[in-house]
Amino acid sequence: MNDIYGSCDARFSALEELFRENLANGTDVGASVAVFLAGEPVVNLWGGHADEARTRPWQRDTLTNVFSTTKTVTALCALVLADRGTLDLDAPVARYWPEFAQAGKENVLVRHLLAHSAGLPAWDEPVTFEDVYDWRKSTALLARQTPRWEPGTASGYHGYTQGHLVGEVVRRITGLSLGTFLAREIARPLGADFHIGLPREQHHRVSPVIPPPVIAEGVPMDHPMVRALNNPPIYETGHKVAWTTEWREAELPAFNGHGNAYAIAAIQSVLAGGGEARGVRLLSEATCDAVFVTQTDGLDRILQFPVRWGLGFALPSDSLPVSPHARVGFWGGAGGSACLVDRDAGMAFAYVPNRMVDHGATTDDRCMKLLAAVYGTLLG
Repeated sequence: MNDIYGSCDARFSALEELFRENLANGTDVGASVAVFLAGEPVVNLWGGHADEARTRPWQRDTLTNVFSTTKTVTALCALVLADRGTLDLDAPVARYWPEFAQAGKENVLVRHLLAHSAGLPAWDEPVTFEDVYDWRKSTALLARQTPRWEPGTASGYHGYTQGHLVGEVVRRITGLSLGTFLAREIARPLGADFHIGLPREQHHRVSPVIPPPVIAEGVPMDHPMVRALNNPPIYETGHKVAWTTEWREAELPAFNGHGNAYAIAAIQSVLAGGGEARGVRLLSEATCDAVFVTQTDGLDRILQFPVRWGLGFALPSDSLPVSPHARVGFWGGAGGSACLVDRDAGMAFAYVPNRMVDHGATTDDRCMKLLAAVYGTLLG
């Protein structure tokens, strides 16, 4: 079955054809892609199969684990609170989370959490998945840690920990878990089918990720990124831990969001539109613009390549030239999912596959070629 479904504005026919070819030639098993312009959907396509055996078709409401693309949605939760005035991005984290003010973290600012510069890129002691699912235990461990570098001076990708750090600040302010805040304040108002902590009765809609055959070629197990992202030991499971009930029901706001391309682009269309989309205003234009201000720019100590970080999003740079425009934020997840917000074009883009590759979206030809097709249309 190589048919694709959904809707696509005729202007984006090149994107539609490329998406169709990826499914036809096996580049993708099942996937979805979406584009919003000026707050409205112009592309919403899906197709292929929801399982590796190709027995279940990918449906309009199929969900899959998007790994670190989740971080862009988590960041939006914090930005909404900042816009309401209940969260000061320049305040010490300890203002909201007093126990955090130990072991040299008194001057860690909220913006450092969003920019991966807090010096807490991973749990220092070995943790299990059960430890990470235990919110109070895993956040208490982070509260006791000493930063690995002076906060704010450099970035080091907080692959798992960013979600727990930002999520605990959100919980201290609102009394709600980040997944509950997302559902009530963002996803429902926008009609976005995206979840951090997926109820068990919705698990039948999930397309299990199809793990990559190996860890990224040429990346040894002692690489800083692998060490950080393998605590808890996800590589030993071949990412199949994402198939479990416990993983799906847990709230891991950096890594286990479940959704599809339409849901992600629908959420990020708010940021692309200056804070409002489809009659729902969540942010001011000033808060939106703050996202695209450089927080750190240089060699990321965990990823080991240069990244220019804004607030919750990476920004275009010589090493990651994802867009010709200035006010652009993006990030992707393990295996290939991604989203991009182009404030200058008023555009939100998302791509969600189930077949993982052995690297991330920013070096995945599937995503980058689809995005190039979008810009081919926008730039004429």
